[in-house]
Amino acid sequence: MSINLAVLLSGSGSTLQNLIDRIKDGTLDAEIKIVISSKTKAYGLQRAQQHNIPTAVIRPKDYDNFHSFNKSLWDTIRQYPIDLVVLAGYLSLIQVPADFNHRIMNVHPALIPSFCGKGMYGHHVHEAVIQAGVKITGCTVHFVDEHYDHGPIILQEALPVLDNDTPETLAERVQAKERELYPKAIQLFAENRLKVEGNKVRIINKSCD
Repeated sequence: MSINLAVLLSGSGSTLQNLIDRIKDGTLDAEIKIVISSKTKAYGLQRAQQHNIPTAVIRPKDYDNFHSFNKSLWDTIRQYPIDLVVLAGYLSLIQVPADFNHRIMNVHPALIPSFCGKGMYGHHVHEAVIQAGVKITGCTVHFVDEHYDHGPIILQEALPVLDNDTPETLAERVQAKERELYPKAIQLFAENRLKVEGNKVRIINKSCD
């Protein structure tokens, strides 16, 4: 079954482009109904417009408080029949309305619960990984709650940290893995194969549907 997505971003939109490509090649049963950016000049907006996807800019700094920002965000999302909200490099913390509990996904460029929290995104994560001297990193797709890089883990995959890695080389390999894992998690959601049990996500086999 195809599902309707709202994609939230703050930057170049490389994750958005990956989802567009997966939808076009038939490996992701979804349609992107709206792309919302927290920054006016995010290139991801242009990517969306090039594919005739509606866009909106909702900047936290334009609102008096966190609540009014979130009200505007969710009012915009609810203008469309959205099944799943996908965070694609979205840098603002959001409230999770009751009706969207376990209906918001994010991908984090490390193995949660390591290297998480406010300010831990993008190259900051890879710099911290190398500085810590850990031997393994990876990426994590999870349902979103009201804390940074938190919520039930859907998929997680590890990658070795090489002795000669720089933040740039590590980022390249982690991002390649994200491009595989994120659409896979969204497709599992589309197939109604994700069951949240407490803080765990169980993946239901197709034969059990």
